[in-house]
Amino acid sequence: MEAVLWYVFVGTRGGENRARLLRALDDQPRNPNQLADDLDLDYTTVRHHLDVLVENDVLRNSGDEHGAIYLPTDRARTNWETVEEIIEQVE
Repeated sequence: MEAVLWYVFVGTRGGENRARLLRALDDQPRNPNQLADDLDLDYTTVRHHLDVLVENDVLRNSGDEHGAIYLPTDRARTNWETVEEIIEQVE
């Protein structure tokens, strides 16, 4: 998991926005529209980063595509100390 976290937050472009999304979702699960509004990001940008985080098992979603609610996976929660250490590097 640690290598995946370094990859999605540090090894590729967009790590800062992914960190912002993960912190927001740790605070409260939300859908892409809510995230775009709350973080003042473009909806398409939010969708892209959510897809990357889901593909890498950092986030999971429930519901249909547009109304889906996102939240951290159990795997991310289990490694939360590592998550915090890595996202502090990009903030």
